[in-house]
Amino acid sequence: MSTFKFFFTTHKWAGIILSLAFTCTATSGFLLLIKKKVDWIQPPTLKGAEGGVAEFITNQRLFETVFAQNHQDFRSLEDIERVDFRPGKRVFKVRSEHHHSEIQVCAVTGEVLSVKWRMSDLLETIHDGSFFVGWIHDWFMPAFAVALLFMVFSGLWLWIEPMLRKRRRKRRAAAR
Repeated sequence: MSTFKFFFTTHKWAGIILSLAFTCTATSGFLLLIKKKVDWIQPPTLKGAEGGVAEFITNQRLFETVFAQNHQDFRSLEDIERVDFRPGKRVFKVRSEHHHSEIQVCAVTGEVLSVKWRMSDLLETIHDGSFFVGWIHDWFMPAFAVALLFMVFSGLWLWIEPMLRKRRRKRRAAAR
């Protein structure tokens, strides 16, 4: 079997099999690239009240405020994935471990500024494969990266090899 035929066949079938994964990764990647510009993907970071560091609320008050919302995704400390603090905007962004929820709290007044769902977090799990099953993230996605490199190099070979073949034929014809 010639290298051209081998690469053509494997490139074709790998492309067909991997097209769903390529489409999913490319679509989620595109949406992640524009997430700061589109509010339904990632809620904008709101601005808290004016005030200095001495006026910031304590962590205890922050968590009391979050738990007082009676939000199903914020019942205990175990439900909180992380707290992002934006000092320039004087806001705490409290993110849930469940369902990609977020509560933004003013760092000065302790007032709840917004309670939103973060589609960007869902998109990240889809993009890295962890949304589906853990082993997809750990095993399939690295193999997917290797397959993508194979597709690039085999595609280049499928493009270059006919030109090389044509050049060889011309040299042979000229040598006769």
